[in-house]
Amino acid sequence: MDSEIRILIADDHPLMRKGLRLSVEEDPGLKIVGEASDGEMALSLITQLHPHVALLDIEMPKLDGLGVGREIIKRGLKTEIIFLTFHSNHDLFRSAMALGSKGYILKDSAVQEVVAGIRAVASGRAYLSSAITADLLQKREEPSPKSSQTLTSNLTPSERRIMQLIANGKTSKEIGAELSIHYRTVENHRTNICRKLELDGEGANALLRFALQNKNLL
Repeated sequence: MDSEIRILIADDHPLMRKGLRLSVEEDPGLKIVGEASDGEMALSLITQLHPHVALLDIEMPKLDGLGVGREIIKRGLKTEIIFLTFHSNHDLFRSAMALGSKGYILKDSAVQEVVAGIRAVASGRAYLSSAITADLLQKREEPSPKSSQTLTSNLTPSERRIMQLIANGKTSKEIGAELSIHYRTVENHRTNICRKLELDGEGANALLRFALQNKNLL
C-alpha cells in the first residue's frame, strides 16, 4: 500500500460528509479522493478511483451501503469498507460483517473515531465503534434474541406477500394498488407485522431493513 491512504466518503447528508472530511484531513497521511451522496455514485467512484478505504453510509438513496458492499465484492474490487450508521441493530451489524467489512462505526461517534477506524482497516485490522463493542459484550449476558426465521414463521401468507413488496421498495399505496386493498389496510398490516417481528421502537425504516435482510425467509 502507498504511504498515503486514499479514502472515499459516501453519505447522503452533506453535514456528515463535511464533518468526516474535516476529521480525516487533519491527518496528513490520509487523503479524500471523492465524495458521493448516494450509493450508485459511490460505486461508480470506487470503480474509477480505487480508494483504499470507503466510508459507506448504510442507509443511502438509490443503492444502500450494503448493496454497494455486495457490488464491491462481486466486482473483485480491493477497497476496504467501513460502514457508517445511526443504528446498533444486531441483525444489521451481522449483515454488514457478513460482507467481509472490517469496520463498523456509529455516526454519533464517527467524527471522533473515523481516523482510527481508517488506519486500522487499511492495515488489515477490524475496527468497531466503542459503543458497539460495549453493546456486544452486554448482549452476551442476555438471553439470545429470537431468530429472524422464528419471527417470520408467525407471519400470515398475506403479511409475507406485503413484506416481499416492501423489500421491492413499494410504498403502502403501491402495495394497496397491487393487492387491490386500501392503503390504510396495508398500514394496519405493517403495524401488525412490526409487532410480530418485534420491531416496535426500532425506527421508521426498521421494517424495510428487516425485509431486505431476510428476503430468503419471505
